Amino acid sequence: MTLPAFGHVLSLTDEIGIFEHADHAEPRREHGYCTDDAARLLIVAVREPDHSQAIRELSRTAFRFLAASQSATGTVRNRRSANGRWPGRWHGRHVTDDCWGRSLWAFGTAARSAPEDWMRSSAMSYFDHGVKHRSVHRRSMAFAALGAAEVAAYDHRHLRARSLLADAITTIGRPGTDPRWPWPETRLSYANAALPEALIAAGHVLDRPDVVDDGLSLLGWLLDRETHDGHLSPTPAGGSDRDATAPRFDQQPIEVAAIADACARAHAVTGDDAWRRGVDLAIGWFAGANDVGAVMWDSATSGGYDGLTPDGPNLNQGAESTLALIATMQHAPRPEPIGGRGSVTGPVWSTSRAAR
Repeated sequence: MTLPAFGHVLSLTDEIGIFEHADHAEPRREHGYCTDDAARLLIVAVREPDHSQAIRELSRTAFRFLAASQSATGTVRNRRSANGRWPGRWHGRHVTDDCWGRSLWAFGTAARSAPEDWMRSSAMSYFDHGVKHRSVHRRSMAFAALGAAEVAAYDHRHLRARSLLADAITTIGRPGTDPRWPWPETRLSYANAALPEALIAAGHVLDRPDVVDDGLSLLGWLLDRETHDGHLSPTPAGGSDRDATAPRFDQQPIEVAAIADACARAHAVTGDDAWRRGVDLAIGWFAGANDVGAVMWDSATSGGYDGLTPDGPNLNQGAESTLALIATMQHAPRPEPIGGRGSVTGPVWSTSRAAR
């Protein structure tokens, strides 16, 4: 399979940030930007082993956006208009919703993995500023916990990161006692695999094997539920309850990326190669091993399609879907470099704007 590249991400990004929506491959500038996407962009940019100038510029743009989104108290605002202004009233409020959690995830990832010293140092400062808060929302806390796990891996004695991990365990909750529905919520909604991944990460950092086991148990159940006829069939945009049957639509790339990340972490923590199955299913979903048999990215632009419907892909190529595609493919094996000088562990990415 030919792997997608960063070309479409570059076409969606200007000096302010990455535009949230697209009409096919064309950015819908009138809809502006959001902090959630800036966080996703920073995560995939600093995770990318290719530290080319184009990737560094993407990470700097995302970092500046996230820094501007954070308030003096450490809370975060999400929406920003195309002219660079942060709207007032509801959209201008600083909150501890998903945008807060994702920004901490991104700052934590950058503090550990950014290629530039200034960004690692500054990211740690912004993380420290935001980690004082807590959210009542499970996913917000799960996203924040993934950033805290990155910080704790970098500085095992970082007390605020460890405290947030402990609080995230409590907020997410333990599996239920019904083996048919052990999920800690009455419905599956979005980014579901982030919950067990956060438990696995938190349990590993805090030396809580019981919490790691809870996360592995929930992830295994979710993966079984979202596997249909040998391929991934993720929870649709509207969510699903215990009586829902597969296939369900519209399926979102964010669900697939969450599965890939969670299974990759389960593999890293346990060393059990069986978890690679989930990563492979996620990669396969984008390649066409899904309920419709449709490839979920545009090879001409390297953009990810916005969703899978019963009739095929939604051909719009927004930021969330494209970044979910890249995040998933970062777990794919890299081909051996030309010249045969060993191998690396991830896809080769083109950063040319001409990729469009």
